[in-house]
Amino acid sequence: MKRNVVVGVTGGIAAYKTCELVSRLVKAGYGVKVVMTEHAKEFVSPLTFETLSKNAVIGDMFAPKPHFDVEHVSLAKWAGVYVIAPATANVIAKVAGGVADDMLTTSFLATEAVRIVCPAMNTVMYKDEATKNNLAALKERGIRIIEPGTGRLACGDVGVGRMEEPEEIFEQIDRILTPNPDYRGKRVLVTAGGTSEDIDGVRFIGNRSSGKMGAAVAEAVLARGGEVTFVYGNISVPVPNGVKAIPVLSTQDMYDVVLKEMEDCDVIVKCAAPADYRVKEKFSSKIKSETLTLELVKNPDIAKAVGERKGKRILVAFAAETDDLIKNAAKKLASKNADLIVANDVTEKGAGFNSDTNIATLLYADGRMESLPIMAKTELADTILDAIQSL
Repeated sequence: MKRNVVVGVTGGIAAYKTCELVSRLVKAGYGVKVVMTEHAKEFVSPLTFETLSKNAVIGDMFAPKPHFDVEHVSLAKWAGVYVIAPATANVIAKVAGGVADDMLTTSFLATEAVRIVCPAMNTVMYKDEATKNNLAALKERGIRIIEPGTGRLACGDVGVGRMEEPEEIFEQIDRILTPNPDYRGKRVLVTAGGTSEDIDGVRFIGNRSSGKMGAAVAEAVLARGGEVTFVYGNISVPVPNGVKAIPVLSTQDMYDVVLKEMEDCDVIVKCAAPADYRVKEKFSSKIKSETLTLELVKNPDIAKAVGERKGKRILVAFAAETDDLIKNAAKKLASKNADLIVANDVTEKGAGFNSDTNIATLLYADGRMESLPIMAKTELADTILDAIQSL
């Protein structure tokens, strides 16, 4: 599920409480965009929500855009959860009747995300038959209602109508987007893709690594509540949303970044395929000779360096082999001081570079070995995280 939340804010005094909701969502690593009605802006400044969400507030259906985009549709597709908090009696009535006359109601109607409504209004308005019928209509359409609490209202009345507290709304959204938060509180460093070793100003040595496995692991950690530092070279997939992303070029660059960033991490998962060799002397200009002989020297061994410095951290490394899979993977497990090796024969159909699937064998430092069937890299990512939890 997309780890994005659209927060719709309508014109009620409880809008000030939504600031805390947005803050909690952002701190938990979710992407947050806020949609405000014109009346909502009378209660809380858009700048407040922009500062908290780190995204521009959306409101005007026809505002000039830097690039073409059917914004109410793209926003609807972006969301994993769309919550209206506070939801006034007026907006509840519009949503119940399918009225789409502003950005909030239009995008709410257009989304296939989980939809949540948090009513907030005077007790008499909440108990009115029209509001009851409208809320019942929303429930029939599968829209979740977080019922208001009871207490002293802004108008001075005492009764039901207070918007539920931000922490409770957050908890309900969090359970939807992170049903298995077993990595919450853990910081995981993931490397992905291949590195580039320059030959001259236009050519380099590299490999076929796509970064798909690293991206899958990063996204799995995020989905299970963890924080991710994503160090990547050449990749053919988008950088996952919600990670601390650090791009690198060469193996030396990746080495330096990983050794620095690992200090703040609990787990290091080395999915990247850094170039093992570099050119001893890089040419400053484009080479145009008919023949070319290059002298290569070994690059620093990132996994070995991490293994020597890891302390109580967990190190997971990958072994992409073409022969003697288990023998070579076991040798790597010992030489890198790793806790887990994910080994695969890249010559097997469905297990090579750029594939969406993999066929892996897990080798543990305690001697255990587990052969896995062919599976999607997204599924393998969760299997690896389960294996880490068993260490």
